[in-house]
Amino acid sequence: MGNPRTRVAAITGGPESETLIRRARRIALRAGAELLVVHVMRGDGLTGASPDVVAKCRKIAEDLNATFHTVVGDDVPTALLEFARGVNATQLVLGTSRRSRLTRALDEGIGAAVIHDSGPIDVHMVTHDEARRGLRWKIGRNALSRERQLAGWLASVMLPGLTAVLGLFWRDDIDYSTDLVGFLLATCVVALLGGLGPALVSAFLGAGLLNFFFTPPYYSLSVASPENVITLIAMVIVATIVALVVDRAARLGEQGARARTEAALLASYARTVLTSPYPLARLLEKIRENFGLESVALLERRNGGWERVACVGPKPCDDPDSADADVAVTTDIHLALRGRTLPASDQRVLEAAAGQALMALRQQRMADETRDAQRKVETTELRTALLSAVGHDLRTPLTSIKAAIGSLRDRELELSEEDTDELMATVEESADRLNGLVDNLLDSSRLATGSVAPLLRPVGYYEVVARALSGIDERNTISVSVDEQLPPVRADLGLLERVVANVIDNALRHGRMHPRRQIDVNGDGRVASDEPEIAVRASTHGDDVELRVVDHGPGLHKKVVDRIFTPFQRLGDRDSTPGVGLGLSVAKGFTEAMGGQISAEDTPGGGLTIVISLPVHKEMSE
Repeated sequence: MGNPRTRVAAITGGPESETLIRRARRIALRAGAELLVVHVMRGDGLTGASPDVVAKCRKIAEDLNATFHTVVGDDVPTALLEFARGVNATQLVLGTSRRSRLTRALDEGIGAAVIHDSGPIDVHMVTHDEARRGLRWKIGRNALSRERQLAGWLASVMLPGLTAVLGLFWRDDIDYSTDLVGFLLATCVVALLGGLGPALVSAFLGAGLLNFFFTPPYYSLSVASPENVITLIAMVIVATIVALVVDRAARLGEQGARARTEAALLASYARTVLTSPYPLARLLEKIRENFGLESVALLERRNGGWERVACVGPKPCDDPDSADADVAVTTDIHLALRGRTLPASDQRVLEAAAGQALMALRQQRMADETRDAQRKVETTELRTALLSAVGHDLRTPLTSIKAAIGSLRDRELELSEEDTDELMATVEESADRLNGLVDNLLDSSRLATGSVAPLLRPVGYYEVVARALSGIDERNTISVSVDEQLPPVRADLGLLERVVANVIDNALRHGRMHPRRQIDVNGDGRVASDEPEIAVRASTHGDDVELRVVDHGPGLHKKVVDRIFTPFQRLGDRDSTPGVGLGLSVAKGFTEAMGGQISAEDTPGGGLTIVISLPVHKEMSE
C-alpha cells in the first residue's frame, strides 16, 4: 500500500517529459509527498517512446529521488488510473495535450478521459512548450542563415526569368533540350542557395516559363504533350532532392559547429579545474558567462536542508526548486541556475559542467585538507625540533652553572683564587649562552609573526662590526678588514648588529680550522696556528656593499648549503657544538626585512663564507 500523499506523474516519453517530471517533483516536495513517475507502454509494443528516451526519463526521475515505473495497457487512461489507485495516490500529474484543436474536437484525448474517470483522485494539468504541437507539421528551423534564405528567394525569381530571357535571345541557335537544362540548372542553383522553399518556387516558375515560351503551343500555359508534365514533375523532384541535401548538409555543419563549441567549453572547464588555484568559483563564473545567466550556485544537502557551497552572481538560489534550471550532480549536490530557461540542447554541456563542478569541489576540499595536514605536520616538526634543540641547549649551560655554583658553595672544597675565578667565568659564560638562546628564540618568534619593522637609515659597516665584536670574547681570533670610507648601507643599526654578531658567532662555533687541514701559510714548513681563524671583510659590488665573514673550517657539502638558514638546522649536531640552530635563520630574516640578501659560498682552500649584501644608501652616496 502506497503513501496516502503519493503523487503520480504520467509521461509519454515525448520532449515534454523532462519538464513534466521536474514540475511534478516540485509539486510533490511542496506537499511533502512521494513522487512516482509512470510510463504507459502499448500492449502491441509497436508504438510509443524509444528505449533510449525511456532510459533518459528513468535517470532523471532517479536523480530527483523519484521512482520510475512502466505499465502495459492499450487503454492509456484506464491503465494510468488503475496504477494510481493501486499505489493509493491522491493526485495524478499530466501534461497538457500536444494536439491541435481540430484533433481534440474529434477525440477527447488522454487528459480529458482521465479527468472524466478520475473520481477522488485529483488531476493536475501541467503546461509545457510542446503543448498543441502533436499533429502539426513539424517543420524544423531552417539551418540556413537569414541572408542566404533572402538571397535564395530573390534568385528563385530572377534566375528562371534570366534563363527565359537568354533562351528567347538565342532561340534560333539553341533547341528545347538546352532550354530545359538551363531551367534545371537555375533550379539547382536556387536549391543550393536558399533551400527547399525557394527551390520549389524556382521549379514551378521555371516549368511555367519553359511551357509558356519554349513548348508548343507557344505563349500558352496549356499542356499539349505528356512529356511536358513529366518535365515539370522532374524539375520539382530535382529541386526537392537538392534542397534536402543542402538542408541536411547545413544541419550537419551546424551540429558540427555546436559540437566544437561544446568541446571547447568542456576543455575550458577541465583546464580551469586543473590549473586554477580556486577552481570552483572560477568554474561557476565561467558557466554564468557562457550561458548568460544571472547567478549560478552549487547546493549541497546537509542535515536535511540545502546549503550553498559556492555561488556567483546576485540573488543565488537557496533551493533547487527555486532555480530556473536545476542540474542534479548527485542526489545531495545540485547545480542551480537562475536567469533564464535554458534550451534542452544545452543540457548535455550543463551536465558535464556540473560534473566538473563536483570535481572542483572535491579538489578544493582535498587541497584544504592537505594544507591543514601540512600545517599540522610542519607545526609538529617545528615543535619537535624546538623541544629537542632547546632542551639540549638549555640543559648544557644549566648543568655548567649548577656544577660551578655547587663547587663554589661546597665548604669542604678548598678552592684557590684562580679556581674560583674560573668557576665564576663558567657561570658568566653559561648565562651569556642562555641569554643568546632566549634572544634568538624571541627574534625567531618576531620573524614568524611578521612583527619586525626595521628603522632604515644610513649605517656604516665599520661601526656595525665594531659593535658586534664588542660582545665577543674571542676577538683575537678574528681578522677585520672594513674600510671606513666604504659607502654606508640602508639598514637598521640594531638589526644589522644582530645579523653580524650571529654570523660571527656561527663562524666561531663551526668554522674553527680543523687540525688536519691547517696549512703552511708562510711556506717554511711551520703551521701558523696563531693566525686569525675568522676574517671579516667588506667591499662594494655594484649598488650593494657586501660584508663577508670567512672561516677555514670543515665547510659544507653543496647539498646542505641551502639548509643552513633554516630554523633548527644545527649542522654540528654530531658533535658537542652548542647552539639551537636559530642564529643564521634570524640573520636571514633580519637581512631580508631590511631589503638585503644573505648567502653562503665556499671559501677558497676550504671553509665557508657568509655574504651579507645590503643596498647603498642613495642619498648619502650621491
